[in-house]
Amino acid sequence: MEIQEIIALVKRTRAFVENREKAGHIKTKGRADYVTQVDTDIQAFLFRELRSRFPDIQFLGEEEGLHEMAADTYWILDPIDGTTNLIHDYQHSVVSLGLYEKGRITMGVIYDPFREDVYYAQSGQGSFLNGTPIHVSEAETLSETIISVGTSPYDRELAEENFRRMQRVFDKAQDIRRTGAAALDLAYVACGRTGGFFEPRLSPWDFAAGMLLVEEAGGTVTDFAGEPLSFLRKGSIAASNGKVHEELLGAL
Repeated sequence: MEIQEIIALVKRTRAFVENREKAGHIKTKGRADYVTQVDTDIQAFLFRELRSRFPDIQFLGEEEGLHEMAADTYWILDPIDGTTNLIHDYQHSVVSLGLYEKGRITMGVIYDPFREDVYYAQSGQGSFLNGTPIHVSEAETLSETIISVGTSPYDRELAEENFRRMQRVFDKAQDIRRTGAAALDLAYVACGRTGGFFEPRLSPWDFAAGMLLVEEAGGTVTDFAGEPLSFLRKGSIAASNGKVHEELLGAL
């Protein structure tokens, strides 16, 4: 499997993202949880194209929901990470595709169609942005960097404690940022734009590709307790350049 073939396929989704009419076809799945025709069209397109090329590999996609997988190898797809952003034409939405093989993510592609940026990684081969190697930041402490945050808007019962976490991190860091797209936040950690990212509850399609990008760029990804992430259930996530990880976990 050539990653450039996968990248070329993912980049074909730009035409779907640019369709503002379909971005306005919205269904509500839950509070602040939406799906547009763009999401469903991209998922159908990538499922069809990937299945035709790799018929033995199964799929775990956001618009199907979490479920037990019958195989040890499968694609993990978020057709649009940042759907609420897309609805409002707030141009921070990406396509995120990871390949899970026997307990780990071995390939990840995150495509930002608004900037034509492709972040990608393969296990043991490093992380790249548009063909150029990327690395996490050199910050030694939170005070030397900015940290991205996620609000878990679908789970408002987490908000009070999560905003307390944000204040604790804000007090230690230079500043905090929120894009509304976890995959993009993880890509930014991988290329050193931020020193870390955290969110109290994410699904595997939100972090699968981005986790590999961060790790291959020299960073660290765990849950809030410092434990490995699960690829079949929701959970907390803390990503960093590695050097500030313990300080970040302490604040969380």
